[in-house]
Amino acid sequence: MLPFAPREVPVNQPLRKVVIPAAGLGTRFLPATKAVPKEMLPIVDTPTIQLIVEEALRAGAQEVVVVNGRGKGAIEDHFDRSYELETELRNKGKKDLFEQVRRISDSVRIISVRQKEPLGLGHAVLAARHAVGNEWFGVMLGDDVVDGDDPAIGQLARLCQKTGKAAVALMPVPESQVHLYGIGAGKPFEDGHILVDRIVEKPKRADAPSNLAVIGRYVLPPDIFEVLANLKPGAIGEIQLTDALAVLASQGRLLGVRFTGTRHDAGDRLGYLQANIAYALKRADLREGLLAFLREVTR
Repeated sequence: MLPFAPREVPVNQPLRKVVIPAAGLGTRFLPATKAVPKEMLPIVDTPTIQLIVEEALRAGAQEVVVVNGRGKGAIEDHFDRSYELETELRNKGKKDLFEQVRRISDSVRIISVRQKEPLGLGHAVLAARHAVGNEWFGVMLGDDVVDGDDPAIGQLARLCQKTGKAAVALMPVPESQVHLYGIGAGKPFEDGHILVDRIVEKPKRADAPSNLAVIGRYVLPPDIFEVLANLKPGAIGEIQLTDALAVLASQGRLLGVRFTGTRHDAGDRLGYLQANIAYALKRADLREGLLAFLREVTR
């Protein structure tokens, strides 16, 4: 018997709301994250979370629900007006910088909610329940930066609109890395996507159903909150989003999307450095100087 009866709720297009879990302590980046939220660490000169928000906006999102914790006030401040800074830039005639700072605060409505205990990704998403309401929504993890002309979260949203099914982003990874990810498997669907019939969190290499890793982009129906609210904590006392996705998969309601775009793991120190280099090389003001430096140090 299914643990709940699915409720049919129309899929929004474009996606109106996106949830960004941002309550983690960022211990992999200590000591930098002792006082600075890991989501505010810059890719070149843009905070990582701003890149995530900009992707959501390009996909049509109007509201971003940030699930944060203690010490994360810098995230709210970043997307708020800064009258002193704006006045200083305007008085000094720095029009370009003024417009850049103003655009950040004017571009999106940020809703901040607290995850009062670090009880897993599923628990963090559940904390956004009242801010999301009874509509489809996206979830975007701040560690996963996806660079591409077509926003990854928008690719998922379009498929949800077309099929009425939930969606997760999938990417092949080496078999030696499957234990680091949620792993999905299923039957071919269309355009290289799959209808997921099995999804497991960080399996042992021998137990992995495939090498398709779940990347931090999801589009989910509102009844996922009911699933999360009724999940029992796992072995380490956390509520895992993957377990809720497994319920959708058991009902034939979950698609795995082979998205286009380049994914950078900004939650890993090496991946973070690679993301900085990749984004810097796209900048006309930085490219040649950076290439010259790289040639010199790798000689």
